Amino acid sequence: MSHSPRTLAPHLPSVADLRSRLDAALGDPARTWLDRATTAAAAHASTRAASTRATSAQTTSTEVATAQPSSAAQPFAPGAVPSWELCFAEAGRRCGPDHADAARLVLLYAARADTATLTRLYEQGTATERRAVLLALPHLVPGADALPLVEDALRTNDTRLVAAALGPYAATHLAPHDWRHAVLKCLFTGVPVDAVADLAQRARADSELARMLGDYAAERAAAGRTVPGDLYRVLALTDLPTPTDGDTPATTGPDHRAPSPDHPAPTGPDHPAAPAPFAAPSTSTGEEQES
Repeated sequence: MSHSPRTLAPHLPSVADLRSRLDAALGDPARTWLDRATTAAAAHASTRAASTRATSAQTTSTEVATAQPSSAAQPFAPGAVPSWELCFAEAGRRCGPDHADAARLVLLYAARADTATLTRLYEQGTATERRAVLLALPHLVPGADALPLVEDALRTNDTRLVAAALGPYAATHLAPHDWRHAVLKCLFTGVPVDAVADLAQRARADSELARMLGDYAAERAAAGRTVPGDLYRVLALTDLPTPTDGDTPATTGPDHRAPSPDHPAPTGPDHPAAPAPFAAPSTSTGEEQES
């Protein structure tokens, strides 16, 4: 279920803008290759759409009411891989690693890749191909059907995938509980919270997120470990400022104050450390590098 309905974030670049930037940045061979690849992708999309229309036209009026033609059905021999998908895989070699994400997104958009196609490419792809699929979600999937891909990426220790998973698609569709844990995962793995789309909007007045951040800060402070600076940045966004000695609410004692550089968590036998709500994963960048 979506967190809340909303249109694409205004800061999300359009695919046309991405293509214009690619055309300006790529050399002639790479630009020519991308032209041919997007043409093949668009032709595949048109052929698939025509096949779907023909199949629908052959159903009876009764079947139309209940039939759900598979969006993954393709007018190709079983096992055949469309040429544009081969181009998707080799975009890093053709366009360079700095432009591979944008090139792949352009191809996915030209092919009008549906959720089934995106899922297959994600499951079969390298880390860089998976990242491109995640970045394409807000452009191609209007509903929450692709959330399993986001959830899978957030379970990995690959910081590239975690960052890509927390874009506008997750901001729109990820449930509050899962979103809060994703923000904490950024703190665990060192992913800058700048990667979290709509962070200020979703963190605002989120008292549960503030509690989780305070617990995590207290845990690290009690263990003598540095508290990530991004934690205090997110905590400030919750609109629940850390109380000071002069304005501590009557219902909140000093032992319950969210730790900060000015107010470290107390330690000692009278102040046992709070149990860790999470096991911090490693900061491995995971999987294959772009060739």
